[in-house]
Amino acid sequence: MTEQSPSGTGAVLVVGGGISGLTAALEAAEVGNDVFLVEKNPYMGGRVAQLNQYFPKLCPPSCGLEINFKRVKSNRKIRMYTMTQVKSIKGAAGSYEVSCETAPRYVNNNCTGCGACADACPDERVDDFNFGMGKTKAIYRPHEMSFPMKYVLDKGACSGDTLRIIKDACKYDAIDTEMQPKTFTLNVAAIVWATGWNPYDPTKMTNLKYSESDAIITNMQMERLAAPNGPTNGQILRPGDNKEPKSFAFVQCAGSRDENHLEYCSYICCMASMKQITYIRERYPEAPIYVFYIDLRTPGKYEKFREKLMADKNTHFIKGKVADIIPEGDGVTVVAENAVTGDKVKQKVDLCVLATGMEPAIKAQAASLGLEVDSNGFVVSNADKGMISAGCANKAADVVTSAQSATAAALKAIQAAK
Repeated sequence: MTEQSPSGTGAVLVVGGGISGLTAALEAAEVGNDVFLVEKNPYMGGRVAQLNQYFPKLCPPSCGLEINFKRVKSNRKIRMYTMTQVKSIKGAAGSYEVSCETAPRYVNNNCTGCGACADACPDERVDDFNFGMGKTKAIYRPHEMSFPMKYVLDKGACSGDTLRIIKDACKYDAIDTEMQPKTFTLNVAAIVWATGWNPYDPTKMTNLKYSESDAIITNMQMERLAAPNGPTNGQILRPGDNKEPKSFAFVQCAGSRDENHLEYCSYICCMASMKQITYIRERYPEAPIYVFYIDLRTPGKYEKFREKLMADKNTHFIKGKVADIIPEGDGVTVVAENAVTGDKVKQKVDLCVLATGMEPAIKAQAASLGLEVDSNGFVVSNADKGMISAGCANKAADVVTSAQSATAAALKAIQAAK
């Protein structure tokens, strides 16, 4: 099946439905271009949907995403495809033929989001939206604000009996367990790559012992713990035993600025940890917090935010790279050398947060799609070829910078599509 621009003019393909992809799609569509928006997940919103709060206003994801979802839903210039990935690209600027494949959701458009199927489902799956901190039913809505508001079935997590139970529970005939992958072709003039980022794999840093203790989590897991719709309903509890931590540590540059891992600064990590200190302070006003850092990078207007947190007498900043984390009893001991005093530091804490870096999500597939990338796997824009990168597909960036980048990418795509 081939889909073309209904108006006959050059259409724009936006790959990725996070904040950058949504912004680029809306900017292009609202000036009259036809837009195809594809997203590999069952929902739009990307990493922003997984945050508790984001800068600059420290507002929840619903603050920015909800209005964009409404705009997408009401804009007939945008055709949206979830659970869809680009498989191959042929052609040149102004005339690309893009092959895409949509994975089966096993739930059709009859779904009303009533939840009767999940209520009846006895089988469970690991909750990847919450980074494995809990489970969902095998048929599930990814999160409470997910768009489109449709359930998705993890067929591999179900027994035959469960599949029958789920089908019987749905009075709208929305469950289709025989649904197959769908391949189709898009004819477009330009492509915006807004494929976002993945948290760097913490198990690759063997000295930080991530997989050896429930008292070691990543910064994105902290976001989910603090989120009201997270696995603990907004309580910051230690995974595994659900105890309230009495002390905390942040390990900065976990994988970033390291020639053995990510050689670049991931840009957002310092601010993410500062923000997460505010989460802790709201719930544990007197808990000691230890921040181990190489450098603190809080650019521009965020300097005052940093200064306020550093004035907290119970928040201790130690300039020094963490050499080891030792699991001990319920907690861990963080080992580092204080670069200012030269002293060796061993600090026992109940919960340790690794400020893991940002890795471009498209990195592994870039070569097979013919994309030009830099040495770190970020997509290099080439407006002459009608290939433009946006947001964290282009470089490590915060939400505001990503949205600005997406607007610029949309403008370049519109020009290429003329």
